[in-house]
Amino acid sequence: MAVKTASVTLDGTTLRFVATSGSGHAFILDDGKGDAGPRPAELIPMALAGCTAMDVISILRKKRQDVTRYEVRAEAVQMDEHPNAFTRIDVLHVVEGSAIDVDALSRAIELSATKYCSVGATLSSGITEIHHAYLLRADDGSEQTAEVIVLGPGTDPLGTVAPVPTAAAAAG
Repeated sequence: MAVKTASVTLDGTTLRFVATSGSGHAFILDDGKGDAGPRPAELIPMALAGCTAMDVISILRKKRQDVTRYEVRAEAVQMDEHPNAFTRIDVLHVVEGSAIDVDALSRAIELSATKYCSVGATLSSGITEIHHAYLLRADDGSEQTAEVIVLGPGTDPLGTVAPVPTAAAAAG
């Protein structure tokens, strides 16, 4: 199994963070007040658009489609109440070129959505577990760590269903 990593580090006294991917690329995350980078929730539709775009253009190129311009637009609808979960994401593939085969385009989008795009598969599957834990470092060098909560299949992010207990939580 491949493992992807990411970290975000507080940058100053506002809500600005420096996000760093496991491959070493960095960018700024911010809130609306600082506005020095995208909001974290904006990365979800952005990641889906980028993932499916890379799949679709790769497939279209293999099918020798003459694409002269390609853009993927993703519009994600969030709930008004916390945790502002996404309830729907619409993805529109805008393709320009001469003599593009509509069947090839449709098949490329379908293959991305059903077979290749890991972001879309993760968002639509409902199989992902998210484990929240902490590592607390004190000024004296001592450390404390514990798992706080696990969310995922069978749990409700709004908190109306009790989270599935884990061995670490039961021991703590």
